[in-house]
Amino acid sequence: MTRLRLLAALACALLVIVAAVPQRSEAATLTTIRVGRASPESFLFALLDVGVAAHIWERVGLNLDMSAFKSDSQQQQAFVAGQLDFAIGSGPSMGYRAKGVPAIAVAEMYGSPANMCVVVSDNGPVKSVGDLKGKTVTVSSSGSLTDWLVHETSREQGWGNDGITSLGMGEVQPRIIAMNNGQTAGTVVDLSVGYRLEDIHQGHVLMSFGFIKNFITHVIFASNDMVASHPDTVQRFLRGWFMTVAYAKTHKAETVAAGAAALHQSPAVIAKLYDVEIPGLSNNGAFDESAVATVDKSLQELGITDSTPDPKTLYTTRFVPVKVQ
Repeated sequence: MTRLRLLAALACALLVIVAAVPQRSEAATLTTIRVGRASPESFLFALLDVGVAAHIWERVGLNLDMSAFKSDSQQQQAFVAGQLDFAIGSGPSMGYRAKGVPAIAVAEMYGSPANMCVVVSDNGPVKSVGDLKGKTVTVSSSGSLTDWLVHETSREQGWGNDGITSLGMGEVQPRIIAMNNGQTAGTVVDLSVGYRLEDIHQGHVLMSFGFIKNFITHVIFASNDMVASHPDTVQRFLRGWFMTVAYAKTHKAETVAAGAAALHQSPAVIAKLYDVEIPGLSNNGAFDESAVATVDKSLQELGITDSTPDPKTLYTTRFVPVKVQ
């Protein structure tokens, strides 16, 4: 056999061997993580989906198995049950760690609660914030962010802690029905819900909570196991999140399209949310200590904790600030 024929035969044999070896798919190289969001309606939480659409999670080697919960407390229960690796939830949910929940805040996500609002009926008696005095406003649950916002508004108006009565009713739809039936004065919801109700003429936004400045509305949680045993995965998840934030801030059209698809809302509504909410997103996850102190104070007010815990026990700065290249 000539040398040329020998080389050709060896090449063919090599191709046969390579073809016989099972090839790992791209999906098989990704680490699957379980990620929760404390509300299915939030545009900010839908940035997880924006990252999927932009293939950002693939770039950091992660596949997201996502779940949506009805409230912060339900999401924290999922951590207790070992069902979550990461979650996006409210600042006050940091207090559940003091009650033994095996999760910790690993990054600040969103500051002032400009993405939350009070919605009232179009034909109801409430026309201004002053009309809320002595009225009942529904929230997701007792001890939730929505609950705290009601009482903080009462305090800001000089009416004391209970100048407005809060009533936990779980899911949004029953709260909207109670509001439009005249059983309650309004409800505290994500601004995405408020704009959607305006779009379908079932209510309108009375006020947002952007006047509360020194606060942390949303944080990113990781389970104790992730932090202790898989710190590299925590770093990858945070890098993926803040890469998505950077992308969203520079790609409005793509972010609006992905958000509209994820939330089943009109692009016009999502575009309004984009303009209000995207600027408030943290770029690197670093915690504002004074804002954490405000959240810490809210925990006893909400009944999440019996006393005010050391705020530094509720979060870790190990993984922040995140550098996105």
